[in-house]
Amino acid sequence: MNYSKSMYIAGELVSGEGQIEVINPANDQKVATVAAAGMIDAERALQAARKAFSGWSQTSISERQQWMHRLRDEVIANEEHLRDCIHQEMGKPWSSTQEDVDSLKNSLAFYAEEIARVHDTAIADRAGTHQHRLVHEPVGVALAFIAWNFPLLNLAFKIGPAMASGCPIIIRPSEATPISAYAVGELCHRIGLPAGVVQILCTEGYDVADALTASPVPSLITLIGSTNTGRHIMRTGATTIKRYSMELGGNAPVLVFEDADLDQAADIVCGVKFSNAGQICVSPNRVFVHRSVLEAFTQRAVERANAAVTGFDKTRDIVTGPVIDGRAWQRIKSLIDSAVADGARLLAGGDRPQELQQGHFLAPTVLGHVTQTMDIYRQENFGPVVSIIPFDDETDLLRQANDCEEGGLTAYVFTQDLARAERYAAGLRYGEVQINGVKYDIDLPHGGIGQSGIGHDCSHLALQDYLHIKRITRALDRSVA
Repeated sequence: MNYSKSMYIAGELVSGEGQIEVINPANDQKVATVAAAGMIDAERALQAARKAFSGWSQTSISERQQWMHRLRDEVIANEEHLRDCIHQEMGKPWSSTQEDVDSLKNSLAFYAEEIARVHDTAIADRAGTHQHRLVHEPVGVALAFIAWNFPLLNLAFKIGPAMASGCPIIIRPSEATPISAYAVGELCHRIGLPAGVVQILCTEGYDVADALTASPVPSLITLIGSTNTGRHIMRTGATTIKRYSMELGGNAPVLVFEDADLDQAADIVCGVKFSNAGQICVSPNRVFVHRSVLEAFTQRAVERANAAVTGFDKTRDIVTGPVIDGRAWQRIKSLIDSAVADGARLLAGGDRPQELQQGHFLAPTVLGHVTQTMDIYRQENFGPVVSIIPFDDETDLLRQANDCEEGGLTAYVFTQDLARAERYAAGLRYGEVQINGVKYDIDLPHGGIGQSGIGHDCSHLALQDYLHIKRITRALDRSVA
């Protein structure tokens, strides 16, 4: 199967000024050589998006919906190829690739419907002398930076609301996983999407990406990535006043109380932590467990870690694939080793699985007796590592859970005491609090607070980032006939 892809700029598939080699982290083999944008390519995309805005923003909702449905139909028709692109570019287990493609299908369908629910509203005039309307209009060109951990899910969260709202969008996928995004560009080209409405180009390094960010053309910059990247983009984009919508880093706490359903808690913590090799922004990082159930919960976590199948094989039910590259592997391994040196107990995993000597695999890991002074407690590890912190009472628990320099994205609470659950939900400084379960879907808002981001992905709230509100006021005719 051919994974070498072109960029999609101004309605055309183009080779670009450079090339990027894509390496499968499961076996360190080159998957493809894809096009990379240079400065000329970036400027062409910016100007094509600027030109497209006047027409696309005035296109009727029904016509935009038709284009979105056409694209969704092409995604469905090419689902196998899109999944295979993801499988190869990041070594993601085959079963897990379905979520990425489903997210793209669901986003296009959901926002095609949701945009029709956006209506003008009236404001009563207190003096009775004027009429006032609030109308929604697209903000302008959107520029989206997409993280590598869910190549099409992340793209889906941006392309759906942008197309629906009438904003041309320039999508810059990660250089680690550009293949599936470029495949979407091929589908846009195949359906004859108007030039400049969607553009997909990858860049190497910061120079070209910074030129896109600093340009006065984008009115909105949206990102899924790290907090540090978010700060860099905001600094670089400050050449003009822009909107920002960002889903950034987090260091999710989990509170497991003495009355929790321990099997349920262990299933969710380990399920989210070991899938996608723990490379999930909402992944549980700091697991606070009441000492009375510490041994029982820890045993369950270790059992699940040891049972999780690691590897890269379409024919097997793989749970944990590789981390994205050698640098990520070494960073996570250093956090584990540092924690153990400082007194944490290595209870499962902690190194490369013996049977996998090729690729960047890290065995599902459980650390016990992690303390607040350890780096693995302070930092989002973004790997398949469960860090367990015992607690004896609730005196200082909320402060510890909220003690997160990277801001608040997601927190988890497991208890049968609903009053306690609601009390902690109110006190946790996170954009999402999951109680006795976990649920994500395209119609549910997803966003953080503080250093974890601005705005929302998913739900009707995402459209607010792509639409501005205009007030239209008309004086009433007071003349006497």
